[in-house]
Amino acid sequence: MRRDHRRSIVGVHLALILLLLGAQFVVPPFHRTMVTRIMILTTYTMGYNLLLGYTGLMSLGHAMFFASGMYTTGLTVFYLGFGAPAALVAGLLASVLMSTLTGLITLRTTGASFLVITMMFSQAFHLATLYFNKFTMGDQGFILSGRLRPLRLGTVELAFSDPVFKYNLALVLFALFLMMSVWLIGSPIGRILVGVRENEERTRLLGYNTFNYKLLSLIISGSLSGVAGSVYALTFSYVGSSFASIIYSIYPLLWTLLGGAGTTIGPFVGTAVMAFVVDIASGLTSSYLFAVGAVLIILILWFPSGVIGGIRSRWVRWLP
Repeated sequence: MRRDHRRSIVGVHLALILLLLGAQFVVPPFHRTMVTRIMILTTYTMGYNLLLGYTGLMSLGHAMFFASGMYTTGLTVFYLGFGAPAALVAGLLASVLMSTLTGLITLRTTGASFLVITMMFSQAFHLATLYFNKFTMGDQGFILSGRLRPLRLGTVELAFSDPVFKYNLALVLFALFLMMSVWLIGSPIGRILVGVRENEERTRLLGYNTFNYKLLSLIISGSLSGVAGSVYALTFSYVGSSFASIIYSIYPLLWTLLGGAGTTIGPFVGTAVMAFVVDIASGLTSSYLFAVGAVLIILILWFPSGVIGGIRSRWVRWLP
């Protein structure tokens, strides 16, 4: 990659981060909360995009990773009195363990079989959150308000009830994983993952253990998703079984395809577009899902490779 292109890539991503940093000072409180949610869910979508967009593996089980981080963080705060940092680490470890065990089993299949088996694992996890309702509160879920201790940095106290702190926590998470994604895709590991996506047999013949690289991709993907779930629980102080349902496995697939699979900014664009289309359409009509569907059809027809994918293929070919 040419040096000027590297600078342009870093510049574009830093500009997006700075735009979001400044947005909190101009958007109204309701939309600030919406942008907070978009940034956290974008991190979730980044994890999914690594698996689908760069490794070529389509999963319907990512709600399990998102919810494993969320539930581990929530339960350790609710029952064990963990502080936010310890609960976040616990959520990360749970999602790493979950994605590793899942990968060791599911990656022995390919194509539609992989899709179905990941969905089965995710549904089993969802049913577990309902079955063990003595601890998880089932469909009702549980709230963390009043149980989360504020973070203290010297003399500064950061409360999770403060919308400004929540926004900036989500922004730090988003910025960290966005730049990590840019680095990973440009690294030798990222190029091997793309090789697996394009032609796994040829990559294997070049001497690479493609199973190990696919497993690594799934572990990183699941870990990003789990951390997003953990931060979501801390930020919105709620944990519920709906986050483990199949719809939360479909969402990142939809957001990735809408923004552009195999692009670093695509997850943000897809998540943001869907959030604002739903917000606007629901304010205009009770049948807003029809309007959302119409917008999606138009976007897919105009940008079959996603919004950022279409921009890259037509005008800005150096975008990662």
